[in-house]
Amino acid sequence: MAKAFETEQKQINIIGAGTSITGDVNCSGDIRIDGNLVGNLNVQGRLVIGNSGSIKGEVTCKNSEIEGKIEGKITVAELLSLKSTSQILGDIVTTKMAVEPGAVFTGTCKMDVKPAATSFAAKPIDDKKK
Repeated sequence: MAKAFETEQKQINIIGAGTSITGDVNCSGDIRIDGNLVGNLNVQGRLVIGNSGSIKGEVTCKNSEIEGKIEGKITVAELLSLKSTSQILGDIVTTKMAVEPGAVFTGTCKMDVKPAATSFAAKPIDDKKK
């Protein structure tokens, strides 16, 4: 009966102000960064970069809210929200983006819907079953 009540728990991780990390970080839950990270960041959940937070490296996440600084490419599967204090020096790839006045980014921005190639690739295989 205990299994009926099990739910996936999202962990919230925090890199506080004054903390510096060098190296790649993989996170299965959500993360908030108010310190500094030099390295790549892969987040399966939501990424929040506070006003004092900064990342030098490549970032991949599901959703993101940026108040601080990123130097490198950021890829967001769903929504990227750039607050007025945010700075991005690098390329952006996302599905949706919200930008407040005052936000700054230098680089290219590609907004695209999620590719449906997998559904198209499966169709010819189904046609062979006739």
